[in-house]
Amino acid sequence: MKRTTFYLITILVFFLLACQSEKEEKNTPPNIIYILADDLGYGDISAFNENSKINTANIDKIAAAGMKFTDAHSASAVCTPTRYSIMTGRYAWRSRLKSGVLTGKSKALIPNTRKTVAKMLQENGYQTAFIGKWHLGWDWGLTTDTLGGKGWNATDFDNLDFTKPVKNTPNDLGFDYAYGHSGSLDMAPYVYVENGKITAEPDRITRDTAKYTWWREGPTGADFVHEQVTPNFFNRAIDYVEQCPKDEPFFLYLALPSPHTPILPTPEWQGKSQLNYYADFMLMIDDYMGKLMATLDEKGLTENTLVIFTSDNGCSPEADFTILGEQGHDPSYIFRGHKADIYEGGHRVPFIARWPKVIAKNGVTDQLIISTDLMATCATIIDYDLADNEGEDSYSLLPFFENKPTPTIRKDGIHHSINGSFAIRVGDWKLIMDAGSAGWSFPNPRQVKAIDTLPPIQLYNLKDDPEEVINLQATASEKVEELTTLLTDYIQNGRSTIGNPQKNDDFKGDWKQIDFSKVQKTE
Repeated sequence: MKRTTFYLITILVFFLLACQSEKEEKNTPPNIIYILADDLGYGDISAFNENSKINTANIDKIAAAGMKFTDAHSASAVCTPTRYSIMTGRYAWRSRLKSGVLTGKSKALIPNTRKTVAKMLQENGYQTAFIGKWHLGWDWGLTTDTLGGKGWNATDFDNLDFTKPVKNTPNDLGFDYAYGHSGSLDMAPYVYVENGKITAEPDRITRDTAKYTWWREGPTGADFVHEQVTPNFFNRAIDYVEQCPKDEPFFLYLALPSPHTPILPTPEWQGKSQLNYYADFMLMIDDYMGKLMATLDEKGLTENTLVIFTSDNGCSPEADFTILGEQGHDPSYIFRGHKADIYEGGHRVPFIARWPKVIAKNGVTDQLIISTDLMATCATIIDYDLADNEGEDSYSLLPFFENKPTPTIRKDGIHHSINGSFAIRVGDWKLIMDAGSAGWSFPNPRQVKAIDTLPPIQLYNLKDDPEEVINLQATASEKVEELTTLLTDYIQNGRSTIGNPQKNDDFKGDWKQIDFSKVQKTE
């Protein structure tokens, strides 16, 4: 009898321990890898474009093993504001940056007092790492008391002191480890900064003026080779994954400088696509993505790692749309416009999420999401309650990942172009507060005669007209008024999610009286 009781107790203990182990395994937070490509178009990933002439086989495998979001958007049609939105869950036009982008010399855009997704995860047990193109500003050491030139000209860097530490870097915003360069790969200075220190002082001035490999003149670090920057970042990301201990989760933000200019496929990839250098560069990126995913497999980390792959905006015309089009490839897919534009081609981007433990294979959703949504997604995953001044424009994607039968999570979103123009999307409707592209494609702000002949606003039904050809503003005045009112409310309230109203930064004036097509052109 005693032996039977002993056996029963032993079995019960093992059962309870097994249940506890299963519960702990189920609740183990995932590793999170966020890979942000630069100027990669919706149509450049073959999983999103049945007519693509660029075979992105490795990225397609990630999509097949997870979920595709076919109505995903960057928060802006250019890079700095989108990167701000990813880090903060807040639209960048609420910051001091109301249009355009920063340079490689610009001061830090995100104050240390603002909670970032990295800081939130760091405070909740994550190791955090940034590798790549920052483009959110940091504060260089100077030889003078003032910043001087903004960073568009070679002489603007004469007063930088590369022997001094760099301040207000990603390390100050929640990253335990940070390695990268300050702006786009065509923006000087061309030096790597690792945890606030320059890895090698400039030993030369470089410049390239070729069609694809173009970059601005500027000081270049002794260890900085433009052609090797993308491989370097990928290799460091792979090393980081290999070295991470399994007993604590990590967040890796890999911000690629590619396929943005300079378009630099390494020699072994040149000519591989039989299209042009841009397509070659895409194949190179795809190959490195395969190597990064293979590393997760080798380390046994695939099952509980959330991998997100997307782009900071649409494809740049520097990819040479004419040459690609002649060979049957459109980086913008069926959408109008490209990088910088308020049209869909400016901000509709491929977005893939893979997390085998949670996300079923071959998932597809056509629900609207914005790049701001990473903040709330990560908060939900770690069971963190965002404060009113955190993630003001962020919605969680976790219900999509879990395939829960929920109502539409994000009913609307705001788009923003390079010149500071707005658009608002609600359901199938999109209202553009500008007469043209508000960016670089025709008709653009520089083509005054063309713009002056057009209505000052545009209204499209994207379900019926995804190419944005038929402007309905003249026949749907009630819809125009409805969307204008909602856009105004979201701007005034300092948020587009439920919560107490917040303040936008550096705003002077009454939003109701503002001409949205000319809103606060700064920086």
